[in-house]
Amino acid sequence: MKLKLIAYGLISCLLFFLSKGSAIAQAQNNKVSDSSKVFALQDLQEFVFKNHPIVKQAALLSDAARANVLQSLGYFDPALKAAFGRKLFGHSEYYNHWTSELKVPLWLAGADLKIGYDRNVGEYTNPETHTSLSGLTGIGLSIPLGQGLIIDSRRSTLRQSKIMVGYAEAERIKQINAVWYNAVKDYWNWYYAYRQYQLINEGVRLAQQRYLAVSGQTLLGDKPGIDSVEANITVQDRRIQLEKVKIELQNARLVLSNHLWSDKDTPLELPVDAVPQLAAASKVDRQVVDTLIRQAADQHPELVKLRAKSGQLAIERSYRREMLKPKINVTGSLLSKRRSFDTYVPDYYDFGWSNYKVGLEFSFPLFLRAERGKLREVKIKQEQLDYDLQQSGRVIQNDVMTSYNDLKAYESQLAIQIKNIDYQQVLLKGESQKFDLGESTLFLINSRESKLIDMQVKREEMIAGFQKALAGLYYKAGTRQNQD
Repeated sequence: MKLKLIAYGLISCLLFFLSKGSAIAQAQNNKVSDSSKVFALQDLQEFVFKNHPIVKQAALLSDAARANVLQSLGYFDPALKAAFGRKLFGHSEYYNHWTSELKVPLWLAGADLKIGYDRNVGEYTNPETHTSLSGLTGIGLSIPLGQGLIIDSRRSTLRQSKIMVGYAEAERIKQINAVWYNAVKDYWNWYYAYRQYQLINEGVRLAQQRYLAVSGQTLLGDKPGIDSVEANITVQDRRIQLEKVKIELQNARLVLSNHLWSDKDTPLELPVDAVPQLAAASKVDRQVVDTLIRQAADQHPELVKLRAKSGQLAIERSYRREMLKPKINVTGSLLSKRRSFDTYVPDYYDFGWSNYKVGLEFSFPLFLRAERGKLREVKIKQEQLDYDLQQSGRVIQNDVMTSYNDLKAYESQLAIQIKNIDYQQVLLKGESQKFDLGESTLFLINSRESKLIDMQVKREEMIAGFQKALAGLYYKAGTRQNQD
């Protein structure tokens, strides 16, 4: 009896120091957690939008579209050209030709303004182009009266390139939204892996503590030896589970690191001591969803791209209609021998209606099969695009509502899960009290505790799922939720 009391005292002291050590270790763990850097979703947002290569690459889409506009404006750039040729043979000047012209394309009516100077002299110069030694100056216009009067190739190209700037901007937003959505999903996967690791690690600690307690009682003969074996098996099972989730946590941290880049475009890794922010499931009002649906109808990148494509086809259609007209080009120039206005020249050598040059060009395909075929092709593409626009708008609206339904389901499931966790904690506490009185078994305590841990892990999984569904709601609406 005396030895038994001494053993009881030693075990009590051992359990006391173990409990104190566990409390100290827990306090140290809390201290480490407090000192660890919390990597919030807002921190991830700053890294992604500032340094992510895909985000930087997406910005180049708008730059490329504006470069195409600049390239299209080049069709309206004034052009200066000149040519010189001379031939001397046998002490004779066969010809001495100088031709120069400044051509200024005009937006109005597709006309071209031309200013030129020609000097063609020599014994064998064509009389049609022969000029005096002072040369000949001319200023005139080239105007299309049929095909090209309303719209021509260069105006069509410029208008289409301007529309494609909006298309490129929508594509840029789409790519950035996709990058952010993937980053958010990876963040909440990391959050779930971290919380799962914490909960199972706590389960290992509780199982070890219970094993030591049961082992001490087994040595005193108060508990059968089989209880000590069962407690040890529980410890080993939870350790195996802990090792598994530890690998999952490491992998989740690596996947999240894919979105982390420095200012110098070098990849970064999420620190091992980084912890995610605390999260819970918040409610999403139907009013927010209605607002997102209205915004998506006007601003969703996919719809903006389709509307831009439709605008581009409308311009192409106008141009193809213009091609059905006959080509009638009229050119006219006023001619003069004047090269400057500070010298006198006879009136009949100066600009006037008696000195001019005119020309007329006409052509018209008799069947217009190529032109009519191209116009029909553009009309078919326009109809296809209209159907695509209708279907895409409906799909986007239903996708937003689907995400909203998922969120509401998570809200109700989480409310039930939290209540179940409270009930399970009551059952575990009652079972522990019965076990202390000898009215329960270690198997029931371990089962209820394992069930509680599983339920807590499931709660964190639901929270992560809710946050991912929330990000999906904004992504499917064609926007993103800023983490301010």
